[in-house]
Order: sequence, then structure tokens, then C-alpha cells
Amino acid sequence: MANFRTDQFDNLPENVDRVGAHRGPKVKGRGWITLAWAVLATAVLVIGGLYVLSTFNPSIKFGLGAGSDPTPTATGTPTPVITPIEDPTAPDVAARKITITVLNGTSTVGLQNKAGKTLTDKGWNVIATANSTATNITTSTVYYSSAGDEDVAEGIQILLGAHDIQFSNAFLGSPITVVIGSDFKG
Repeated sequence: MANFRTDQFDNLPENVDRVGAHRGPKVKGRGWITLAWAVLATAVLVIGGLYVLSTFNPSIKFGLGAGSDPTPTATGTPTPVITPIEDPTAPDVAARKITITVLNGTSTVGLQNKAGKTLTDKGWNVIATANSTATNITTSTVYYSSAGDEDVAEGIQILLGAHDIQFSNAFLGSPITVVIGSDFKG
């Protein structure tokens, strides 16, 4: 066995209870400090996570007044009134060259042809009639893809007795697409 020279660290006083510098007496309240850091870290992570969620999904909103929407205030500009156009020979409509697609959203065979014939007899340019992929549609709906064609959509709604009109870019074949539902009387 090797013999090492003795130095100042080999001479320890008799009354020392600890061994090594890292074994000091425990500080009172140290557990509360650890708990406080854990709570702070949790709060920072939760708030940061909610912020990230709200940036990725704008429909998530956090606020103190949850459930109370601000009441809209009336502006000085009146809402424009849309006049339904049922006549395709009207000068403004003829220049727009509007085409119509009619889809049958029911399991009843031939409803799209009846609706298409009704529109063709009134002078509208029906370019296609077909069955829809869905066969359980209950409400006949007129879809328009341009805000300027809302007047025509309302006129077609009146001609066919449809119960709904909607702005949608889901149908790209025509500016106006009619989906016949089970409420269609023909």
C-alpha cells in the first residue's frame, strides 16, 4: 500500500459530525422553495401552451368576459337590399352569362331533371343535371360562388321553391349550383 504525505486536510477536529464539504446541515424551508419553483414552472408552461394554441387556432379565445359577446353598434350605412332576379333576359344578368348546375341530393330518381326543366323553361342556362354524392339532403339549397350573383340565387330560390341559399366555393362547375332536397315539390 502506498504511503502519502500528510497535509492540513488530514488533521480533522474531533467534534465535526459531517464528512465532506457537501454534507452541510439541512436548511429549513428548502422544500417550500422547491415547491414554489415547480408551481412557477407549471404556470409558465400552461400559459405558454395556451398562447401557442391560440396562435395556431384563432377560434380559441381567452378572456375575462367569457360568454359575453360585445353588442354590435349600428353604423350609418344601411344594409343593401338584394332584389331577386327571376328573369335571365334582364340586361345585367344576360351580360354575366350565368350558368346553373342542378344536383339531386335525394334517393328519388329524376328530381334533378324536373328542376332543370323548370329553370330551362324560364330561360336559364342549365349546363348540367346530375345526382349528388349525398342522397339524404332534406332542404333544397341554392349555392352561389360570387357575391355579385346573390340576386340571381334568390330568384332561382323563388322559382324552385328552395328553402335556403348559401355563399359557397364548394361547387366549381357553375356560378350557381342547386342541390335538390326531399322538400322539393317540382
